[in-house]
Amino acid sequence: MIYEADLTVREKLIPMFEKIDSTIILSYLQGHMGTAWVDDPENPTVAQINVGIFVFFAGDSSSKTAEELLYNLPDFTLAIVDSDEWKNRIETVHSDSFEKFQRYRFMKSPNYFDGKYLKNLLTTLPDGYEIKRIDKNIAELPSFHELSEDFVSQFESIEDFLNRGVGYSILKNGQVVSAATSFSIYDEGIEIEVASHPNHRRKGLASITASALILDCLDRGKYPSWDGANLESVELAKKLGYKFKESYDTYFIEYIKEKNGS
Repeated sequence: MIYEADLTVREKLIPMFEKIDSTIILSYLQGHMGTAWVDDPENPTVAQINVGIFVFFAGDSSSKTAEELLYNLPDFTLAIVDSDEWKNRIETVHSDSFEKFQRYRFMKSPNYFDGKYLKNLLTTLPDGYEIKRIDKNIAELPSFHELSEDFVSQFESIEDFLNRGVGYSILKNGQVVSAATSFSIYDEGIEIEVASHPNHRRKGLASITASALILDCLDRGKYPSWDGANLESVELAKKLGYKFKESYDTYFIEYIKEKNGS
Protein backbone atom coordinates (compact mmCIF):
# COMPACT_ATOMS: atom_id res chain seq x y z
CA MET A 1 0.00 0.00 0.00
CA ILE A 2 1.21 3.51 -0.77
CA TYR A 3 0.48 6.80 0.98
CA GLU A 4 0.57 10.35 -0.29
CA ALA A 5 3.22 12.29 1.59
CA ASP A 6 2.40 15.31 3.70
CA LEU A 7 4.69 18.02 5.09
CA THR A 8 6.15 15.86 7.85
CA VAL A 9 6.87 13.01 5.44
CA ARG A 10 8.41 15.32 2.86
CA GLU A 11 11.20 16.29 5.23
CA LYS A 12 12.10 12.62 5.66
CA LEU A 13 12.60 12.20 1.92
CA ILE A 14 15.43 14.70 1.55
CA PRO A 15 18.26 12.18 2.22
CA MET A 16 16.61 9.57 0.00
CA PHE A 17 16.78 11.77 -3.13
CA GLU A 18 20.12 13.48 -2.54
CA LYS A 19 21.88 11.46 -5.27
CA ILE A 20 19.66 12.83 -8.06
CA ASP A 21 20.89 16.20 -9.29
CA SER A 22 17.61 17.92 -10.18
CA THR A 23 16.10 21.25 -9.18
CA ILE A 24 12.70 19.77 -10.05
CA ILE A 25 13.06 17.46 -7.04
CA LEU A 26 13.85 20.50 -4.93
CA SER A 27 10.61 22.08 -6.13
CA TYR A 28 8.77 19.35 -4.24
CA LEU A 29 11.12 18.88 -1.29
CA GLN A 30 11.08 22.62 -0.58
CA GLY A 31 7.28 22.74 -0.74
CA HIS A 32 6.70 24.71 -3.95
CA MET A 33 4.90 22.19 -6.19
CA GLY A 34 4.42 18.51 -6.93
CA THR A 35 3.33 15.45 -4.95
CA ALA A 36 4.96 12.35 -3.47
CA TRP A 37 4.04 8.86 -2.35
CA VAL A 38 5.76 6.53 0.11
CA ASP A 39 5.44 3.03 1.53
CA ASP A 40 5.31 4.15 5.16
CA PRO A 41 4.58 7.71 6.35
CA GLU A 42 6.37 7.09 9.64
CA ASN A 43 9.49 5.43 8.27
CA PRO A 44 9.59 5.62 4.45
CA THR A 45 12.00 3.25 2.72
CA VAL A 46 10.88 3.82 -0.86
CA ALA A 47 9.37 6.95 -2.43
CA GLN A 48 8.16 8.61 -5.60
CA ILE A 49 8.10 12.32 -6.41
CA ASN A 50 5.93 13.70 -9.24
CA VAL A 51 6.23 17.17 -10.74
CA GLY A 52 4.24 17.19 -13.96
CA ILE A 53 5.38 14.36 -16.21
CA PHE A 54 8.69 14.11 -14.34
CA VAL A 55 8.66 11.21 -11.89
CA PHE A 56 11.57 10.37 -9.59
CA PHE A 57 12.06 7.15 -7.62
CA ALA A 58 14.44 6.45 -4.76
CA GLY A 59 14.88 4.05 -1.86
CA ASP A 60 14.51 0.27 -1.81
CA SER A 61 13.87 -0.73 -5.43
CA SER A 62 13.48 -4.40 -4.51
CA SER A 63 10.46 -3.90 -2.26
CA LYS A 64 6.94 -4.92 -3.21
CA THR A 65 5.86 -1.30 -2.77
CA ALA A 66 8.40 -0.20 -5.36
CA GLU A 67 6.43 -2.04 -8.03
CA GLU A 68 3.20 -0.46 -6.80
CA LEU A 69 4.80 2.96 -7.11
CA LEU A 70 5.99 2.11 -10.62
CA TYR A 71 2.34 1.73 -11.62
CA ASN A 72 1.36 4.97 -9.88
CA LEU A 73 2.12 7.09 -12.93
CA PRO A 74 0.63 9.77 -15.15
CA ASP A 75 -0.29 8.48 -18.62
CA PHE A 76 2.96 9.85 -20.01
CA THR A 77 5.96 9.74 -17.73
CA LEU A 78 9.61 10.76 -17.80
CA ALA A 79 11.09 8.62 -15.02
CA ILE A 80 14.48 9.39 -13.48
CA VAL A 81 16.24 7.21 -10.90
CA ASP A 82 19.57 7.06 -9.10
CA SER A 83 20.75 3.45 -9.46
CA ASP A 84 21.09 0.51 -11.84
CA GLU A 85 18.78 -1.46 -9.55
CA TRP A 86 15.98 1.03 -10.16
CA LYS A 87 16.68 1.03 -13.90
CA ASN A 88 16.43 -2.76 -13.99
CA ARG A 89 13.17 -2.63 -12.04
CA ILE A 90 11.66 -0.12 -14.46
CA GLU A 91 12.73 -2.16 -17.46
CA THR A 92 11.19 -5.30 -15.93
CA VAL A 93 7.91 -3.79 -14.76
CA HIS A 94 7.35 -1.73 -17.93
CA SER A 95 9.09 -4.07 -20.36
CA ASP A 96 6.63 -3.37 -23.19
CA SER A 97 5.98 0.32 -22.63
CA PHE A 98 9.26 2.17 -22.01
CA GLU A 99 11.85 3.95 -24.10
CA LYS A 100 15.25 4.82 -22.61
CA PHE A 101 16.99 7.96 -23.82
CA GLN A 102 19.49 10.55 -22.67
CA ARG A 103 18.87 13.90 -21.03
CA TYR A 104 21.68 16.32 -20.25
CA ARG A 105 22.75 18.07 -17.03
CA PHE A 106 24.78 21.24 -16.69
CA MET A 107 26.93 22.69 -13.93
CA LYS A 108 25.02 25.00 -11.63
CA SER A 109 27.00 28.18 -11.07
CA PRO A 110 26.10 31.79 -11.92
CA ASN A 111 29.80 32.47 -12.47
CA TYR A 112 29.67 30.88 -15.92
CA PHE A 113 27.39 33.56 -17.35
CA ASP A 114 28.64 36.65 -19.18
CA GLY A 115 26.06 39.35 -18.55
CA LYS A 116 27.44 41.64 -21.26
CA TYR A 117 27.23 38.86 -23.84
CA LEU A 118 23.64 37.98 -22.84
CA LYS A 119 22.58 41.62 -23.01
CA ASN A 120 24.11 41.86 -26.47
CA LEU A 121 22.00 38.88 -27.58
CA LEU A 122 18.91 40.92 -26.72
CA THR A 123 19.93 43.47 -29.36
CA THR A 124 19.80 40.84 -32.12
CA LEU A 125 15.99 40.67 -32.13
CA PRO A 126 14.92 40.68 -35.81
CA ASP A 127 12.79 43.50 -37.19
CA GLY A 128 9.06 42.96 -36.77
CA TYR A 129 9.41 41.09 -33.48
CA GLU A 130 9.03 42.43 -29.94
CA ILE A 131 10.10 40.94 -26.62
CA LYS A 132 7.98 41.33 -23.50
CA ARG A 133 7.94 40.03 -19.97
CA ILE A 134 4.97 37.68 -19.69
CA ASP A 135 1.96 39.34 -18.08
CA LYS A 136 -1.65 38.26 -17.71
CA ASN A 137 -2.57 39.30 -21.25
CA ILE A 138 0.25 37.29 -22.81
CA ALA A 139 -0.28 34.31 -20.49
CA GLU A 140 -3.88 34.06 -21.65
CA LEU A 141 -3.09 34.08 -25.37
CA PRO A 142 -3.81 30.75 -27.12
CA SER A 143 -0.56 31.12 -29.09
CA PHE A 144 1.38 31.10 -25.80
CA HIS A 145 -0.10 27.79 -24.65
CA GLU A 146 0.15 26.23 -28.10
CA LEU A 147 3.93 26.64 -28.01
CA SER A 148 4.29 24.54 -24.85
CA GLU A 149 1.83 23.11 -22.37
CA ASP A 150 4.60 23.27 -19.77
CA PHE A 151 5.14 27.04 -19.68
CA VAL A 152 2.75 27.41 -16.74
CA SER A 153 1.30 23.92 -16.18
CA GLN A 154 3.03 23.26 -12.86
CA PHE A 155 1.38 26.27 -11.27
CA GLU A 156 -2.12 26.24 -9.83
CA SER A 157 -3.31 28.94 -12.24
CA ILE A 158 -2.08 31.73 -14.49
CA GLU A 159 -2.33 34.06 -11.51
CA ASP A 160 -0.18 31.68 -9.47
CA PHE A 161 2.41 31.64 -12.27
CA LEU A 162 2.45 35.44 -12.42
CA ASN A 163 2.88 35.62 -8.64
CA ARG A 164 5.55 32.95 -8.22
CA GLY A 165 6.99 32.31 -11.67
CA VAL A 166 8.63 34.37 -14.38
CA GLY A 167 8.88 34.38 -18.15
CA TYR A 168 9.64 36.30 -21.33
CA SER A 169 8.05 36.05 -24.74
CA ILE A 170 8.65 37.23 -28.28
CA LEU A 171 5.61 38.32 -30.26
CA LYS A 172 5.00 38.93 -33.95
CA ASN A 173 1.73 40.46 -35.08
CA GLY A 174 0.32 39.91 -31.59
CA GLN A 175 1.11 36.18 -31.52
CA VAL A 176 3.61 34.53 -29.20
CA VAL A 177 6.25 32.83 -31.36
CA SER A 178 8.90 32.12 -28.72
CA ALA A 179 9.00 32.05 -24.92
CA ALA A 180 11.14 31.09 -21.96
CA THR A 181 9.53 30.55 -18.56
CA SER A 182 9.96 28.94 -15.18
CA PHE A 183 8.78 25.36 -15.68
CA SER A 184 9.24 24.93 -11.94
CA ILE A 185 10.58 26.95 -9.03
CA TYR A 186 12.71 26.19 -6.00
CA ASP A 187 14.15 28.31 -3.20
CA GLU A 188 17.30 29.25 -5.06
CA GLY A 189 15.92 29.63 -8.56
CA ILE A 190 13.93 28.14 -11.43
CA GLU A 191 14.05 25.35 -14.00
CA ILE A 192 13.80 26.82 -17.51
CA GLU A 193 11.30 25.85 -20.22
CA VAL A 194 11.98 27.22 -23.72
CA ALA A 195 10.08 26.79 -26.97
CA SER A 196 9.75 28.53 -30.34
CA HIS A 197 7.21 28.15 -33.13
CA PRO A 198 8.55 26.00 -36.01
CA ASN A 199 7.83 28.77 -38.52
CA HIS A 200 10.02 31.22 -36.59
CA ARG A 201 13.07 29.11 -35.81
CA ARG A 202 16.65 29.77 -36.97
CA LYS A 203 16.24 33.43 -36.07
CA GLY A 204 17.86 33.29 -32.63
CA LEU A 205 14.55 33.80 -30.83
CA ALA A 206 15.10 31.04 -28.27
CA SER A 207 18.51 32.51 -27.41
CA ILE A 208 16.97 35.94 -26.95
CA THR A 209 14.05 34.91 -24.73
CA ALA A 210 16.29 32.63 -22.67
CA SER A 211 18.85 35.43 -22.28
CA ALA A 212 16.16 37.78 -20.98
CA LEU A 213 15.01 35.17 -18.48
CA ILE A 214 18.55 34.34 -17.34
CA LEU A 215 19.40 38.02 -16.83
CA ASP A 216 16.18 38.53 -14.87
CA CYS A 217 17.03 35.60 -12.58
CA LEU A 218 20.62 36.73 -12.03
CA ASP A 219 19.46 40.26 -11.20
CA ARG A 220 17.20 38.80 -8.50
CA GLY A 221 19.83 36.42 -7.11
CA LYS A 222 18.05 33.34 -8.49
CA TYR A 223 19.68 30.55 -10.48
CA PRO A 224 18.24 29.74 -13.95
CA SER A 225 18.76 25.97 -14.07
CA TRP A 226 18.89 24.22 -17.45
CA ASP A 227 18.33 20.53 -18.15
CA GLY A 228 18.62 19.51 -21.79
CA ALA A 229 16.02 17.28 -23.44
CA ASN A 230 18.05 16.79 -26.63
CA LEU A 231 21.30 17.77 -28.35
CA GLU A 232 19.73 20.92 -29.82
CA SER A 233 18.92 22.03 -26.27
CA VAL A 234 22.51 21.25 -25.25
CA GLU A 235 23.92 23.48 -27.99
CA LEU A 236 21.57 26.31 -27.06
CA ALA A 237 22.58 26.02 -23.41
CA LYS A 238 26.27 26.15 -24.31
CA LYS A 239 25.66 29.24 -26.42
CA LEU A 240 24.11 30.94 -23.40
CA GLY A 241 27.07 30.10 -21.15
CA TYR A 242 26.09 26.85 -19.45
CA LYS A 243 28.86 24.29 -18.87
CA PHE A 244 27.99 20.69 -19.69
CA LYS A 245 28.16 18.24 -16.79
CA GLU A 246 26.85 14.83 -17.88
CA SER A 247 24.21 12.87 -19.73
CA TYR A 248 21.87 10.58 -17.82
CA ASP A 249 19.32 7.85 -18.49
CA THR A 250 15.68 8.85 -18.63
CA TYR A 251 12.71 6.56 -19.20
CA PHE A 252 9.73 7.59 -21.24
CA ILE A 253 6.90 5.36 -20.01
CA GLU A 254 3.59 5.36 -21.82
CA TYR A 255 1.38 3.79 -19.17
CA ILE A 256 -2.35 3.85 -19.88
CA LYS A 257 -4.08 2.95 -16.62
CA GLU A 258 -7.32 1.75 -18.22
CA LYS A 259 -5.36 -0.68 -20.38
CA ASN A 260 -3.87 -2.22 -17.26
CA GLY A 261 -7.13 -2.47 -15.40
CA SER A 262 -6.30 0.00 -12.65
